[in-house]
Amino acid sequence: MKQKILLALILSVITMMIFITCRKDDTTGGTTSASVSALNCSSAAFSATATINVAYAATATVPYTGGNGVSYAAGAAVSSAGVTGLTATLAAGTLANGAGSLSYTISGTPASSGTASFTISFGGQSCTLALTVNAAGSSSATVTALTCASATVSSSATINTAFTGTAQVPYTGGNGAAYTAGTAISSTGVTGLTATLAAGTLANGSGNITYNISGTPTSSGTASFAISFGGQSCTLALTVNTASTADCSSSTGVAKVVCLANAFLTTLTSTQQSSVVLTLNLANAKRWSNLPCGLSCRNGLLFSSLTTAQQNAAIAVIQAASGTTSGNGYDEFNQIRKADSYLGQSANGYSEGNYVIAFLGTPSTTGKWMLQFGGHHYAQNITYDGGVVTSITPLHEAVEPKGSFTYSGTTYSGPIESELTAMQQMLGSFTSAELSSAKISTTFSDCLMVPGSTTNTFPSTKQGIKVSNLAATAQAKVLAAIAEWVNDVDAATAASFLTTYQNELANTYVCYASNTSATAGSPTSFLKANTDYVRIDGPSVWIEFVCQNGVVISNQIHYHTVMRDHSRDYIGL
Repeated sequence: MKQKILLALILSVITMMIFITCRKDDTTGGTTSASVSALNCSSAAFSATATINVAYAATATVPYTGGNGVSYAAGAAVSSAGVTGLTATLAAGTLANGAGSLSYTISGTPASSGTASFTISFGGQSCTLALTVNAAGSSSATVTALTCASATVSSSATINTAFTGTAQVPYTGGNGAAYTAGTAISSTGVTGLTATLAAGTLANGSGNITYNISGTPTSSGTASFAISFGGQSCTLALTVNTASTADCSSSTGVAKVVCLANAFLTTLTSTQQSSVVLTLNLANAKRWSNLPCGLSCRNGLLFSSLTTAQQNAAIAVIQAASGTTSGNGYDEFNQIRKADSYLGQSANGYSEGNYVIAFLGTPSTTGKWMLQFGGHHYAQNITYDGGVVTSITPLHEAVEPKGSFTYSGTTYSGPIESELTAMQQMLGSFTSAELSSAKISTTFSDCLMVPGSTTNTFPSTKQGIKVSNLAATAQAKVLAAIAEWVNDVDAATAASFLTTYQNELANTYVCYASNTSATAGSPTSFLKANTDYVRIDGPSVWIEFVCQNGVVISNQIHYHTVMRDHSRDYIGL
């Protein structure tokens, strides 16, 4: 009997141990609960807008992070606070392993306008889901954030170039409402542009609003637009680039000058453009001078006011218009303006920065316009009409110091030296009898057709010796002297004008004055002292060369010259 009782007790203990073990296994092998590390109600998106006293049924998508990949059941209804009458119910689903979204079904009839708030809890986290309820008949667009820093613009903008484009500005927390087009917002920083909101409809959540941007930016840099939308504000920024260099390499002649002139204009602000492009009339055309007076006696923009890029663009125009022959054209222009900076080392008011460029009329290959450039001791006036050069005068060239000089580490051979030599060679080729016929008694302290005068006129009677009465060698020297001034424009134009003057050579006159120590057959004995003077006066061409005492460098002479044209100065004005 005792053995039976003991056996029963042993069986009971074994059964209890098996039960306990099974219970323990059931506990460790059960379902893991759904969990997330964060809920983001502020970035929730709603599938529809809500309106007071209108039945509402929509879905709210609530982002989360740190999901553990576990399935979850539908939740219980959460009643709204603030605006009552709505409930939010979690739909069943499975969490992502990481980031994802929960879906809540929202339904009911909102009792008022304002914000319906739902306190939701899931996976160990909580947040407040907010739904905007519009007033009856209202559809005011609202967003929770605008992100101008992430805006995208459809195309790039360039200084002084008409711009049309769109900017897409991201938003979050849109309420799905429609909105109308806005009013133009003017740019600051870089002016000349406006941004206008395009009409559209917000998403319920995230999306983009569109601004149409148009206008002509007046400078490079950043154009800023202060925008406000849906209760939020930010600053939209558009970068305006500097002008790219136009490719004028395939153009030639006048077309190249026009191409480069317009490329130069694109580098300028609108204010600078209005200063450099002036009306083509006689008063403006006659506004040129020999004096170191900057803009007080000239048209256009000072080189010193230009950026390096702008000045390079201006120089490109001058090079194309004046030609690249060594000792003439641009080379001579550049040496003369460097001489001005040389003088500026010891005297005020002299500087290559005081040189100018101007367009009278708009540069084109069809219309009429004049290119002016120069400064102290240089003035060039070239007129274009219908794509051809119709006048290369008045032209004024002078220089101080005489001969070579060194400035900023560079030695310059001496502008006007080729003109001086040509005139000396011409007079030196005359016989004593020819010199006697050419000599006049007037004393000249400057050119008769002096730069800057608006009243001087060509003499009605020609003086000196007629070129047709000179020996053939001397006649050739006269034409060679004329060429030294004509060659200060591009080669094709120079050839055309030189042909004209050559055809008129027989009826051209040469005279000279002073040169008291000069002798026939000795070219270098001419044009050595103050008031030494020579003139070439044809049916068209007029050239003067005179020696003057130095102004800044008082112990040496310097030279003044001018080329005019009886028929073509200020042509048609």
